[in-house]
Amino acid sequence: MENIFSIKNKKILVTGASSGIGRQIGITCSALGGEMILTARNDKRLGETSAQLSGLNNQTIVADLSLEAEINNLADRCPPLDGVVLNAGLVKIMPIKFFKPASVEELFSVNIQSSILLINRLIKTRKLNPKASICFISSIASLKSTSGNAIYSATKGAVNSFSRAIALELAGKQIRSNAILPGFIETDILSKDIVNKENLETHKKNYPLGRFGKPIDVANLAVYLLSNASNWMTGSLLTLDGGYSLK
Repeated sequence: MENIFSIKNKKILVTGASSGIGRQIGITCSALGGEMILTARNDKRLGETSAQLSGLNNQTIVADLSLEAEINNLADRCPPLDGVVLNAGLVKIMPIKFFKPASVEELFSVNIQSSILLINRLIKTRKLNPKASICFISSIASLKSTSGNAIYSATKGAVNSFSRAIALELAGKQIRSNAILPGFIETDILSKDIVNKENLETHKKNYPLGRFGKPIDVANLAVYLLSNASNWMTGSLLTLDGGYSLK
């Protein structure tokens, strides 16, 4: 019997693959037989991700997705793709009164504009195979924001809207588009003393399942969306937050 959850031999592009969620998606997909094209702007950390991949048919492409020329170069260098995971993103937490135009522009550029331009280029260059799957990594913050999170939440709301809009546009080619909305995910940010650990323990109490998410939790859902098991799912926003949004 065919394993409809298989992604074996599927060519999959993952952005923001140098750490955290993007890195884990690359590692997990390659372990399941996916042929990975990984991109990020940090060459060294991207190489560290590449060293953890399985299989031989993987490649890395260094690109700064805040620059249109590098987005175009990335798309042009990609083979025809069966899947795209748009994970590259930036987080800045501060009250709206302290934001400057440059900060707003940077967040929108990285979190949504880069994805719009990349998908546009992939479509123009016919790099998305029929029945390809596009997976956006959004955030539960797009539906349930917290104080100081206004601009970040707005960018992820834009991600949700764009994902659903292109799902409709691309349905005729059987190309699907869905978005994952994770809650708080434990990444290497926790080891850098950027986040107050006492505040984190307090915040964890808002999660009915009793823990924050891990990159593998997001990677597992991404595998489902990239596989043929989800071939009737498009335009969906999938909450993955350990029950956080229930409270």
